[in-house]
Parts: sequence; C-alpha cells; structure tokens
Amino acid sequence: MKITDACVCPYPLGDSSVRRLALEAGELGFDSIVAIDAPSGEYAGVEIIGGTLLRDRTAREVINQVKRARDKGRVISVLAGDNGFNRAVIGIKGLHCLTGIHTADKKAFDHVTAKMAADNGVVLDLDLSPIISGRGIGRQRAIHRYRDILMFAGRFGFPVTLSSHARSILEMRSVREITGLCSLVGMDEPDVEAALDSIGRVTDPRNVAVKVIR
Repeated sequence: MKITDACVCPYPLGDSSVRRLALEAGELGFDSIVAIDAPSGEYAGVEIIGGTLLRDRTAREVINQVKRARDKGRVISVLAGDNGFNRAVIGIKGLHCLTGIHTADKKAFDHVTAKMAADNGVVLDLDLSPIISGRGIGRQRAIHRYRDILMFAGRFGFPVTLSSHARSILEMRSVREITGLCSLVGMDEPDVEAALDSIGRVTDPRNVAVKVIR
C-alpha cells in the first residue's frame, strides 16, 4: 500500500519547493505526493509523482491536454464543473482524477456521473483544504458534499482519494490528523487507508520514470 497526498502545489504555485514538500510529507507519514507542474522523481525516500491540474477548461480543451500528457507517467486531474462538463470529461481516456467537487453545484455529480466514474476508473478527489483551513459555511458545505460523494462511492464503487492541495508545508497534515478530519465526513480508518492508496491503484507505476532529486 502506498500512502499518497493526491495533490500538493509546489513553487511557483505555492511558496514551498517540491523538495521541501516531499521532506515534510515523509515526516508526516506519506510515501508519495502528487506535485502539480513538477517532474516525477524521488527525494528523501518520498516518491514525487508529477501532476497536471486542468482548470477553467472546456471539455474539448481537456481532451487535447490529456492527449498531450498521456504516457508521460503524470497524474492528470481536472477541476469539476457543471454536470454536463463532468460527464464529458469523466469519459476521457487517460484522465485520472476529478477534483474540486466541493466548489461545484450540488447537481454537478449524480448517479449517472457516479456510474461513469466507476466504469472509467476515474478517482473522485476529496480536497481537504476547505476542512483544514476553511471556516463557517464553506467548511460545512465541503463536509456535506463529501458525504454525498462517499454515498455514491459506496453504491457505485468508484475510487476516492484524499489531498491537502497544500501550497506550503504549513498546510500539510499528518496521516493521523487526516484520519481524524475524515471522520467528519463519515470515513473510518480503513476507508482513509484505501483512499490514500487510490492514486497508486488507478495509475500504472511501471510507466512512471523515477529519478532521485538532489
């Protein structure tokens, strides 16, 4: 089992280097991180999986981006939109992950979209940043949306993963802390362990060229 933070945002997206995020991740109990716009590699015993996060794109633009990124060992994620957009992108071969569902309309993910995610092996990422640092209505909205997603996951069987979307080491949390936070959305320890291993199960590690970053 590989314990992975499914999305961190190193410099220049954030204020911490990919090396510093990897070092912190190892100290917090992670085996790997998906680092947006960073090359795949390894640092301090932590695997760095290069990631691409597509934001504010049309479905056609997502198709083109996925085609260009395919077979490069990267985790390709897209920010959720409305229901029609989500259905369109979930069917794209080579897309790994749909994230940001807490920012989308409640109708953006329904039973049809859930079945499509299960059929295509697309991960639904639970971005924990609104629970880690959010307050008030925004935090409660994320909790309720994630409970809905987990209900669909239990019914249809698509994978779920967890991410901090940390832009700084200060925004990262340990595996133990994440387990506690996820209890707010109804996940127990085995659920959390399975979610932290989901990225490794939907990507083929044989296609990832790992180099040591010094």
